[in-house]
Amino acid sequence: MSPILSVRQIISFKGEKATLMRFAILAAILLFPVTASVAQAAAPPSAANSAPHFFVSLRERTNATQWFAAADPAIVYGHQDSLLRFGLTQRIHSFEYLFDLQQASELFLPTDAVSPIPAQGQLGLGGTYYAANGNNSFPAAFSLRQAFARFYFQPAKSNLRLGRFEFVEGQEMTPSDSVLLWLQNNRIAHHIIGNFGFSNAQRSFDGGTVRFGGANWDLTFMGARATQGVFNMNTNPEINVDTQYLAFTHYLGKKHVLVRVFADGYHDGRTQITKTDNRPAAVRAADHENIRLGTFGGSMIATIPAGKNIIDAVFWGAGQTGRWGLLSHGAGAFTAEGGFRATELSWKPWLRAGIWRSTGDSNNADSSHHTFFTLLNTPRIYARFPFFNPMNLTDEFVQAIANPSSKLEFRSDLHGLKLTQSSDLWYTGGGPFDNTVFGVTGRPGSPHGRSLATLADISADYEFNTQISLAAHYSHAFGRTTVASIYPAVTGSNYGYFELNYKLDKPFGHKSH
Repeated sequence: MSPILSVRQIISFKGEKATLMRFAILAAILLFPVTASVAQAAAPPSAANSAPHFFVSLRERTNATQWFAAADPAIVYGHQDSLLRFGLTQRIHSFEYLFDLQQASELFLPTDAVSPIPAQGQLGLGGTYYAANGNNSFPAAFSLRQAFARFYFQPAKSNLRLGRFEFVEGQEMTPSDSVLLWLQNNRIAHHIIGNFGFSNAQRSFDGGTVRFGGANWDLTFMGARATQGVFNMNTNPEINVDTQYLAFTHYLGKKHVLVRVFADGYHDGRTQITKTDNRPAAVRAADHENIRLGTFGGSMIATIPAGKNIIDAVFWGAGQTGRWGLLSHGAGAFTAEGGFRATELSWKPWLRAGIWRSTGDSNNADSSHHTFFTLLNTPRIYARFPFFNPMNLTDEFVQAIANPSSKLEFRSDLHGLKLTQSSDLWYTGGGPFDNTVFGVTGRPGSPHGRSLATLADISADYEFNTQISLAAHYSHAFGRTTVASIYPAVTGSNYGYFELNYKLDKPFGHKSH
């Protein structure tokens, strides 16, 4: 038997094999870059022709959760997320390749955080990870995260990419303005397609992207099938969900305003899975038709100079039509936000406020479905304690951000959360992640009102250098009418984590000619 393991053998390892292999590979990875040539590290690669680059990242997150409870005592637990990624990439003239492997592990998942009562469901992220990995408290797997070839052509920013890749809608361009970039990444991107980067296994796509671009504009098309992952540690298989996305993005004025129009076609062919909506369970179980949705919308982000300070504005809106199994579908959502950043002050304080509203379904007995479906999104971007997602939701919020230094950022949010329709559900989850569960769960709304919760959180992010950063987060949810109808004994919930991130990108070998 050959002593060399193939990639197929490595990514098939799970459980104890994956954990043991992980530490052996991690030791080799951390030692290898130390021996790299100082001259190579100092010389930046050419944009058109570079040496192979080896990259590695490690994320360790310690989570603590106290969930709502129907009876005392509340469920309290901790668990550990561990995500190691490593790979190789190189640009050779108009050709680029990238291979990216990952090893995801969950440690000490709680065995009592999934309630046998359907309305109570999974009691936080620990319960979700436990249920998604065959009721295993220590799931782990090696996976092929990305493997693609990219071909560049004229104009300079145009390219074709084929293979397995990550994709986030809303990030088609990269603003040079730091405020505009923050708004794009934190308030516009991930609404309908994202990599679910907060979760431990995350999400990739198998397919292709085509991009045409200039200095002030971009036209991007993506057509792909989603992979397994997110909460399921094994991200190798595809799932029977595909999407086609088209967007045109353009700067207005002096690159202070970025506008985008987009369209997405979504198909979920997992007809053996019961859909999550507000129909009676027996009616949903009898619906074995596909989901086919079209989502059409636009966004705008703007920064307006006000002396030495900055005023920002954000708008995102979308309409949705198609078939929700046996039902016709029509829904919509929008967000409108604004803020003021005092850049002349030392901490550069930034105050923002806004509203998100998505439609819900008011009648579970008719032939139509009106709950806005967020497709393959990343909910944690907009729900920093992800006990909810943006479906059937009205979210009125304020945010405060401060940067005492270029390395440190504080952020605090306050959200008033309501169900748009009390006759619809309280939804959680970020869309399909395997072929056995729908990917979005729902708890019944309350007949006594729409109020869900008030959420307050605070976080700190510190970047020691380009390789190491730390993050800490704490959230408290004050449960209101909807929460109290399901969890009457303990209507408050707490979530917090401490996170360490390490990343390295090193060239090695001889530069190609």
